Amino acid sequence: MTTYHRLTIYLFLSFIFSLLANPCFAQVDSLYIAPYEKKNAVSAYLGKSYLFLSHAINENEEIQYHPNNPMTIGLGVSVANTLINVSYGHGFQFLSEKEKGKTKALDFQLHHYGRKVMVDVFIQKYKGYYSEDSNSENIELFPDLKLRQYGIHADYVFNHQKFSTKAAFNQGERQLKSAGSFLVGGGAYITKIEVDSTSILKEDNSLSNFQLGVSAGYAYTWVINKHWSLSGSATLGMNLGNNDSGIFGKEKLEIYPTFLPRIAVGYATDLWSLRLSTVNNIIFSDYSERQNTNLGLFSGNVQLTFIRRLDSFAFFKKRPH
Repeated sequence: MTTYHRLTIYLFLSFIFSLLANPCFAQVDSLYIAPYEKKNAVSAYLGKSYLFLSHAINENEEIQYHPNNPMTIGLGVSVANTLINVSYGHGFQFLSEKEKGKTKALDFQLHHYGRKVMVDVFIQKYKGYYSEDSNSENIELFPDLKLRQYGIHADYVFNHQKFSTKAAFNQGERQLKSAGSFLVGGGAYITKIEVDSTSILKEDNSLSNFQLGVSAGYAYTWVINKHWSLSGSATLGMNLGNNDSGIFGKEKLEIYPTFLPRIAVGYATDLWSLRLSTVNNIIFSDYSERQNTNLGLFSGNVQLTFIRRLDSFAFFKKRPH
């Protein structure tokens, strides 16, 4: 099965999970969760997405390969409290540090927070990386290093009557009292590392990996006062897979650990909100406890978002004849 066919499968699964994330008749405890009176919103954000590689050579030595992609600024629109949420970002290429080389990146991430299900989709293609020492000196460029990741992760929220993922991570509604929930889910990933002129990989110049598995964790929102809240979640998981071109091909199946934390701090009023949030997904394309070596992929984003809530959009209003 080719990467194209696998990607098609995962995009289809992401669509199904997104539908499940919006049950029409899910009930909530009104003492804990409340909607905003204004159902629509516009937003502006400043953020940065990333996909970088961590190469642990032994217990005492680790090299990280980072892309030189700048921050982005963008606009978003939400209708009916996140029923539709579309945003567009434009990168500030002039903010890139020239001495760290050039990075070409295609980065699409969907982080959907439904009543019962949270869904994360990653479609990322990066080329051009650099490494540096702990003092941010001795920069080495790797213009031929390519990283690709196609993945989907979903979590079921058990205590969805009292804990709101929308309030926690995108401020689509209010969390009135502090609450949390256990999470159970899983994910599937295809990753590929390609390099021409370095010794990052053990043998060949490319490494393809497919893995899927289960995870469990916990999410919690601390309501500090009427306006401030602090939210976080973390899931730990185990995936089963191998470094074969086919899905569970001839190579021996391996076990890979996974970790997906997210944090958000927000200030909200009836009219506007300000949120600082981060999502960080960690998987391994190669993992060996016996040899003390592994290749870890870190992906996600950091984002500062301003949200202005509205009763309706002016261009949707009917004009008098």
